[in-house]
Amino acid sequence: MNCYCGNNKSYKKCCEVFHLNGGQTETAQQLMRSRYSAFVLANGEYLMSTHHKSTRPTSEKKAIVTWAKSVEWIKLDVQDTTKGLEKDTKGTVTFSAYFYDNGSMDVILEKSAFVKENNHWFYVGYAKD
Repeated sequence: MNCYCGNNKSYKKCCEVFHLNGGQTETAQQLMRSRYSAFVLANGEYLMSTHHKSTRPTSEKKAIVTWAKSVEWIKLDVQDTTKGLEKDTKGTVTFSAYFYDNGSMDVILEKSAFVKENNHWFYVGYAKD
């Protein structure tokens, strides 16, 4: 079975590696994909630890986990990535995350901003164009 993030690797060889190593990814897109898998698994600890401290919604952790468990995740579709590679310090990833909520399909469309600090990628929030 492919990883939740849509890569053609198993979860154990894909996102689980990052879930176990504290989010130490090489690229912003890898972090974004691993965060999607964390939503599928309702892994609130990972979602908080990979969210940049300047925008981390710590007080919303319980609500985020509850919501993530309440929906049925369908798939992730990555449309675009700008920068966010190993030698970069910033990057964006545009994606669609599809899920069922109360029997209706819904989608999160987002262009996410990422920053690399101390050789570690973090999700910042919505990218400002």
